[in-house]
Amino acid sequence: MTTIRDVAKAAGVSTATVSAVMNDSAYVSPDLRSRVLKAIGDLRYAPSQVARNLKRGRTQLIALAVADLANPFYSRIVWAAEAAAAAWDYAVVVFNSDENPDTERRAIARIRALGCDGAVLVPVGSAEAYRDGGLHDGGPVVLLGRSIDDPEIDSVTIDNRSAGRQATNYLLDLGHRRIGTITGPLHLTTGRGRLDGMREAMQARGLAPQPEHVRSGEFREDVAYSVAHDLLQRSDRPSALYVANGVMALGAMRAISDLGLRCPDDISVASTDNIAGIGGIKPRLTRTEHPVLDMTNEAIRMLVDRMKGMTELPGRNVVFQPSLVVGDSCAPVR
Repeated sequence: MTTIRDVAKAAGVSTATVSAVMNDSAYVSPDLRSRVLKAIGDLRYAPSQVARNLKRGRTQLIALAVADLANPFYSRIVWAAEAAAAAWDYAVVVFNSDENPDTERRAIARIRALGCDGAVLVPVGSAEAYRDGGLHDGGPVVLLGRSIDDPEIDSVTIDNRSAGRQATNYLLDLGHRRIGTITGPLHLTTGRGRLDGMREAMQARGLAPQPEHVRSGEFREDVAYSVAHDLLQRSDRPSALYVANGVMALGAMRAISDLGLRCPDDISVASTDNIAGIGGIKPRLTRTEHPVLDMTNEAIRMLVDRMKGMTELPGRNVVFQPSLVVGDSCAPVR
């Protein structure tokens, strides 16, 4: 394997001169530069990027730990993060916590062991799980999609209450009063916030969801299918459902079909999140959408700021607004 010393010997210069030519870090006369470049070409010398980065004290790696790679929503985040990181000359290493706090803890330890310069994390644990300060060890961290109660940690989130309110208000405007919901885990800001938004919308009109109509789908399609299947067989089944994310909406729509019901004739459905395949299901789903690309770009930008020491500000929380996309899955109450 050709080394920098081999190049220096072939060119008749010092290794420092070769380094200066390669990094353009000091003046080198045209004659010496030409000799060095010729030696590099003749010997086909390619310096180890890993070794160069380690010498500089960085790896040019950003870790991205998402909550569930089986959810197409997070696949879009991975795609967006890789593109955004590349623009800053970083590569992305992806970890999947699978909505499991223990798996997430192991991923964080692995991220530190790899020496990643920073990390973007979609947290899956409760706020208490992060109070040991573990997120402050090693490189900087930016939270994406979900936040925790830590004023020192940057985060990029969606206005989850607004998402719940918008979807529920749309159903209320159609005359629905018996509205059920399939929530995410309530220890997460996404699950709790969207349920709070739904309740706020109903409370503003003197209403409240029946306790039996509030079910957790754990942000999983199969769990949401089971929950919806049970809920829709009740004698007092709701006339409309607000489902708190896209994969759970797919599960709910499957349950509706398997029970021989029709959407929206028998039950209206509105959800939060957009995932691949949602736009193709029939009827087209009414939903609130995240600006996923913008959110991911902002998370990477904030992380680069921290990694380069460009800000000494305390933790920042950038909140994006969801938008309501009206499909065909909701109809006036019968």
